Parts: sequence; C-alpha cells; structure tokens
Amino acid sequence: MSDEDDGARVGLWVTLAIVTLMLFGLLGGVAIRSVNKHKAAPPAAATAKAGADGLLDVPLTGELIGKVHFDVGQAALPPSAETALTSAVLALGANPGKTLLISGFHDLTGDPAHNAELAKQRAKAVREAMNARGITNDRVALRKPEKAAADGPAEEARRVEIRLVTP
Repeated sequence: MSDEDDGARVGLWVTLAIVTLMLFGLLGGVAIRSVNKHKAAPPAAATAKAGADGLLDVPLTGELIGKVHFDVGQAALPPSAETALTSAVLALGANPGKTLLISGFHDLTGDPAHNAELAKQRAKAVREAMNARGITNDRVALRKPEKAAADGPAEEARRVEIRLVTP
C-alpha cells in the first residue's frame, strides 16, 4: 500500500509542476506580447495620413488637456495660454506612451480660407510653445483646422485644443 501511495504522490507532484510551468509560460508570453505591443505601436496620430502641410485629418479624440483662446485675428499666444501649456507638459510627463493632438478652430464668418490658415497658425504657435518647453515634435501632432459650432461663444471659435491621445 505504501508504494501505491508514494506513486500517487509523485504523480500528483509531477502534474502540479507541469501545470505550474504551463501557467508561468502563458503569463510570460502575455507579458512579452504586451511590452512589444507598446514598443512597436506608433502613436495613433502618426498612423493617420498627413496632408501636404503636415496636418493630420483624424477624428477629434483623446482627453482634453487644455484650451488656448486667441484674440481676434491674432496667432500670437496670449498670456492665458500658460495654464494649458503647463497642463499639457505635466500630462505628457505622466503618460510617456501618449502624444498630444493639437487642433485649431475657426468661425464661420469671413473668408473660410483665411480663417483656416489663421487656425493653423494658432495651432503651430501652440506646438512651438510645447517645443520651447522641451516637448519634441514626435510627441505633438497637428490636426487639420475645424469650423467651430455656429451657436457657441465667440471665443470658442478662436481656440486651440490640446488633447492627450493614446497610440
């Protein structure tokens, strides 16, 4: 009887060892795949096709980090932009795998081509301010300008949104 009990114990231990090794192998494979996925995946904004002017035509997604409201007809950063820029730098620091998506908006009045160009220049001014704070262009993408809603406040038509996007 004793020999049968010892054989059953050995069989049980061998089975437990095999199951344990299989679980460790499975968990290790999942961990490796997860690490490689984060390394290999380009930022979502980078996978979109950029136009001739370098602006991406992508949906407006991601977490809104800040807004910069500009003066009428101006593309120079106002002093009030500091809060949004600081928030963006802190958000990127806390999320090394994410990028910023910067989008300029313009209103429906006046020349649409001029308004779109002004919105683009405003977005570029925000990107340059991010560069001045040490954020490289590979972590900042510019989105094609968009018309603001006609029924919103006037200052919302002169805004640039800074969004944190997931690759």
